[in-house]
Amino acid sequence: MAPTDLPERQTNQPAPPSDPDGMHGEEPHTYVPGMIVGSALVFLGFLTVFLSISGGFEIDYKPLVLYFLGLAIWAYSAIMNLALRYVVMTVAITLALAIAHYGEVHFWHKQVIFWGTVIMVSYFMFTTAAPDKRE
Repeated sequence: MAPTDLPERQTNQPAPPSDPDGMHGEEPHTYVPGMIVGSALVFLGFLTVFLSISGGFEIDYKPLVLYFLGLAIWAYSAIMNLALRYVVMTVAITLALAIAHYGEVHFWHKQVIFWGTVIMVSYFMFTTAAPDKRE
């Protein structure tokens, strides 16, 4: 095959996308640690809320701030839809600041956090199934 038989290279073709996995130009090595730290903060905040509900003792606002800041960190790392990502982050940070400003946690605050987390985990547990690995 002579070099003249090769097809000509077209220079007016658009460049291939430089971001095939949808990371939007951000550094992908920061996503996994962000998900780990966010999940750990959500777990610590939720564990304190759960133990205070079951034990009947009062808690300060700090576990709820941990919970919402962990949710914001997790959302930044795990949600790829930019609109949804920043809506979740804004709501979580706003709620953390509101609880910190209010300064105390009532029983219904803890119930809303508890049942909201149960519903959220149940939803993602049953709607996002892992692919079948028997193929």
